[in-house]
Amino acid sequence: MCPPTFFTVSYEINPWMDRRRPVDTALAVAQWERLRDLYRDLGHTVETIDPVPGLPDMVYAANGATVQDGVACSSVFTYPERAAEAPAYLKWLADHGYAPHAATATNEGEGDILRAGDVLLAGHGFRTSLAAHDEVARLWGRRVVSLRLVDPRFYHLDTALTVLRGSDGRHPADVAYYPPAFDDASRETLEHLFPEALLAQDADAEVLGLNAVSDDRHVVHAPAATHLAGALRERGYEPVAVDTSELLRGGGGAKCCTLELRA
Repeated sequence: MCPPTFFTVSYEINPWMDRRRPVDTALAVAQWERLRDLYRDLGHTVETIDPVPGLPDMVYAANGATVQDGVACSSVFTYPERAAEAPAYLKWLADHGYAPHAATATNEGEGDILRAGDVLLAGHGFRTSLAAHDEVARLWGRRVVSLRLVDPRFYHLDTALTVLRGSDGRHPADVAYYPPAFDDASRETLEHLFPEALLAQDADAEVLGLNAVSDDRHVVHAPAATHLAGALRERGYEPVAVDTSELLRGGGGAKCCTLELRA
């Protein structure tokens, strides 16, 4: 995670960003600290990277890289405003023992590359290229399932789909997603892969309720995603609401603020 010390909205690169609306950076920091402390209360280890002045979106750590099997694949950002985040994250990961891979294809890290059991679900259409899907498939030797995003509000896969549980030998992988965010072919793919998936309602998706983090039991989500919380509880998960409303001004929630480090 990266504290939002320098968080603001100084440019607009997604529909959530509006430079005319002032940002309360102190509130963003307080919300981020609550999220960090919640992870620790749930028993997870949280590592932090120092924020860099001039990189207001560095708080969205999920976009900084993808880490699987001890290998850190760097991001290659679509917009130049975020380009300098990638080397900062890759250096931190290399310094902390992860094997670095400098990606060549445009990708925005775990924003668009999510692991569901042995499969990598990979978004494209706005920020990550199909060439990046091929690159990560070769890098990790895992099956990559490409999913096309079609609604600019859901510009990263992690805004439209949450991996609730990875397959563990006893249970299949479980996901929640918002069907209108995907094209017809991708919806068919998701229906085939996850026939029992939880389908989010408009009201949940429109508050980035699917930008959530699951540890297979607890699901950390936006408080306004009330329908989603009820559906999760019915499935045996424990929904945990945490307010990241100020960070939503930049187009991110709990998941955007969280890069999962898989050894």
